Amino acid sequence: MSTANHTPTPAIKGRFIGVGVGPGDPELITLKALRLIQSAQVVSFLANEQGASQAKSIAREAFAAVQHPQQEIAIKMPMSTDRELANQAYDNGAQRITQALKQGVDVVFLCEGDPLFFGSFAYLLERINGAFECQVVPGVSSINAAASALRHPLTLLKESFAVVSGRHSAQQIDTALAEHDTVVIMKAGRARPKILTALRKTQRLHQAKYLEYIGRDNERIVDDVSLLEDKAGPYFSLFVVTKTERGTR
Repeated sequence: MSTANHTPTPAIKGRFIGVGVGPGDPELITLKALRLIQSAQVVSFLANEQGASQAKSIAREAFAAVQHPQQEIAIKMPMSTDRELANQAYDNGAQRITQALKQGVDVVFLCEGDPLFFGSFAYLLERINGAFECQVVPGVSSINAAASALRHPLTLLKESFAVVSGRHSAQQIDTALAEHDTVVIMKAGRARPKILTALRKTQRLHQAKYLEYIGRDNERIVDDVSLLEDKAGPYFSLFVVTKTERGTR
């Protein structure tokens, strides 16, 4: 009788895949993202307290072609800006995703824009990476979509380029505007008054363009930001500031 030892077959684990769905236009989803969404058994996304998801809405055409049951892991994020509450939501979401991965099922996480550029996927990645295989499918960022909507190059030749957030301090925004040829200010939202003040202070108000909900039905572009309301705006908004005179070859 054989006494050979048999090594147990390791359990098959699922993959955690972050998929960028772009800034809003459903047609900007890549073919790879489309294939993964349509073949996924489990999809995950951030949602508001009512369960609505911007990322899922952007990917609606991909979901329309799904022919099999899909499990959804909606991670509801609090409306509060309290970072502790947000971390609790990410912790809970990571636990639910981990449970699915342990069952050998891939989980496709939908992320607006690009997963690793101001993307919510990054917070889940740091909680899951290492324990499971993780993959990332890049998406079109709102910055690229904004340049296309404006039909305006972000940088030319030796022009410098900086990206800051409305969450940065007024001093940091002032410094970026003073030191760089092109500046994109993301997540303008509640910081819009602060950003307008910085643009006036650095005398770059006339060089700025303002965009909301890029690629969506309610897209808004303001070419003359001196006419922009000096009050908080929507979360999905940004400023693009470029030099009036551009370099030549």
